[in-house]
Amino acid sequence: MRVYIPTTLAGLAESYKAGELGPAPLDAFAVTPGLREWYVSDDIEELEYAALTRAAQASLRLLALHPDVPRRRLVVAVDVADGAVRHDPDRALDPAALGEVRLTRPVPFIEVAAVHADAADAERDVAAAAAAVGAADAGDDDAQFTVDGAEDHELLWYATQEIPNLIG
Repeated sequence: MRVYIPTTLAGLAESYKAGELGPAPLDAFAVTPGLREWYVSDDIEELEYAALTRAAQASLRLLALHPDVPRRRLVVAVDVADGAVRHDPDRALDPAALGEVRLTRPVPFIEVAAVHADAADAERDVAAAAAAVGAADAGDDDAQFTVDGAEDHELLWYATQEIPNLIG
């Protein structure tokens, strides 16, 4: 199963040094039955993009909690056995929980398929969005407009061998 783990550049650097993403449990996003029903598509690429987008939103929330890290959203795509992933079917249609899953074990870097990250030119918009995400969650339309500005930036794809250059 392809799973998308939200993190930050600093979080990726720590995990890379440790050789695994963890500790468990890890909050992540995947194509769940609820995401399929909400997105109303059978196209797996579209569904995986929706899960990736949800993970990017979670990465933005991590940035809001850690103002000292570079202002770039980052998502690690991993391929894990279905048995390593849990999701709560009772929250399947809760808009706030769409695609949410939990990994029950740390993920060795051998299972990393790719990394998705903002380009450096997105940092200003991502910084503004991270500062505004709390107000947006509380219903502030202007703050939501700022958060949406970060989502205008597509995450770039990085192969696993590019991780050392990405984390510098």
